Amino acid sequence: ERWVARHHPFTQPQPEHLEWMQSEPGKVKARAYDLVLNGTEVAGGSIRIHSREMQRTVFAALGIDEQEANARFGHLLRALSFGTPPHGGIAFGLDRLVMILAGEQTIRDVIPFPKTLQGKDLLMGAPDSVEESQLRELSISFDSADNTESV
Repeated sequence: ERWVARHHPFTQPQPEHLEWMQSEPGKVKARAYDLVLNGTEVAGGSIRIHSREMQRTVFAALGIDEQEANARFGHLLRALSFGTPPHGGIAFGLDRLVMILAGEQTIRDVIPFPKTLQGKDLLMGAPDSVEESQLRELSISFDSADNTESV
């Protein structure tokens, strides 16, 4: 019942869309870009928010109130208050470029330790169970419906 950031809430909105932040946030598009080669995304990036007030406006549109914004992102908001310069970047997916050059259909065929479609790493055996002492160390607890399973 609220708006959420598709990727993350730190990409600057298109300047001509700022008027819609409060009234029609669904119409706001980001200053984000992708590089596509023959239908495959090989790079992506964005211009980041560099204004504390714009960041607060985006948080508000996402239903993140002042208290939650300060608790989760106070360090960022403080940094923005010092006058962060405009910044952005792009990241290339070298694995995707290698996939195209090798004529493969999936990056799992060209990366050294691919994960399965279920997100498992067969080499490392991850994800795996953890010891109760590790959970205690991290102050993590949960109730399992079946107490016979390992934690």
